[in-house]
Amino acid sequence: MGILAQSVQLGLRIGIVWAAGILLAVAVQAVLPDKAGLTLYTGQGPLFVPFSRLGFWTCLLAALTVTALVVIRAMLADIGLRPPP
Repeated sequence: MGILAQSVQLGLRIGIVWAAGILLAVAVQAVLPDKAGLTLYTGQGPLFVPFSRLGFWTCLLAALTVTALVVIRAMLADIGLRPPP
């Protein structure tokens, strides 16, 4: 497979991961009530974090992680480093 085909395939994979993450975050935010969450106790007082926000940021972090790993892998392939078979 050529480098252009690999780049297109990786771009589509990244797009699918981002879309799935955003859809999952929106679904979680729509399903869970705003009053469900967890309270973090800090030095300045309690901080309430709703589960819907946790779901959104978790999905966003997962999508960023996958994007970074794919980009790093592509960069390593460009300089000639290949994973062992």
